[in-house]
Amino acid sequence: AQPGELLGVHEAVLEDRLGDDAGAVGDRRQRHHLRLQVGGKARVGGGLHVDAAQSLGALPFTFAELGADLLAFTGHKALYGPMGTGGLVIGERVDTDRLTPLLRGGTGSESDSELQPDFLPDKFESGTLNVVGLAGLEAAVRWLQSQGVQALRERETQLTARLIEGLLAISGVRVQGPLDAHRQVPVVSFTIEGRDPGEVGLRLDEDFGIAARVGLHCSPLAHKTLGTYPRGTVRLSLGAFTTEREVDRALQAVRRLSAQYRGRRRSRSA
Repeated sequence: AQPGELLGVHEAVLEDRLGDDAGAVGDRRQRHHLRLQVGGKARVGGGLHVDAAQSLGALPFTFAELGADLLAFTGHKALYGPMGTGGLVIGERVDTDRLTPLLRGGTGSESDSELQPDFLPDKFESGTLNVVGLAGLEAAVRWLQSQGVQALRERETQLTARLIEGLLAISGVRVQGPLDAHRQVPVVSFTIEGRDPGEVGLRLDEDFGIAARVGLHCSPLAHKTLGTYPRGTVRLSLGAFTTEREVDRALQAVRRLSAQYRGRRRSRSA
């Protein structure tokens, strides 16, 4: 990338514009040292935009520690806010005059102008805001702060480790990821050999009352890298309200589903 050029990560990867650092970035991210290693590199004539959709609220860090210029987040994941909420944190080094709004429309200010206001935050907040959702997000963040992100992180790490270890012990189950709860957020993806993830998710829901996300999770390139494309994986997400009993129930359900499929295969081959 040239100095001052805004380069999307997907563009960089597809066009191999990250060079030899691309592999290093992936490895460092797994170790949660992305903010330290890449943040410094971004200072060499470029900016760093962090996608914190899965990590904000789940991992204890500050914007300053990241060394980032922009940070995008959603409110309905680890922040425990309503769906339809999120935001963009803009660092002091960013020249907002060079940022173009993705959407344009009325903001309630400078209504006599046919153009989008050029001052913050109106420049990036077109239309009527989701006031109810944002109020819910504020309440959720206040609750999160009262509990302490680090305290929740420690508990969720224990639950994640329990889930990973349990899944690894089930015949026919393959767990994706680093297999180390300390190196990931409390989200675990897996597959059952020979079973479509969509079918597994349906059975978890209808037979056991367990909600799971299945498929490609809006990340087809990641699944191509993992070798799980095009069917994807089954994803279980843990949180502040998850209990050990619920983790054990999920493990028992996956164990039964895997055993059922192995039984079918033996019957067909008999």
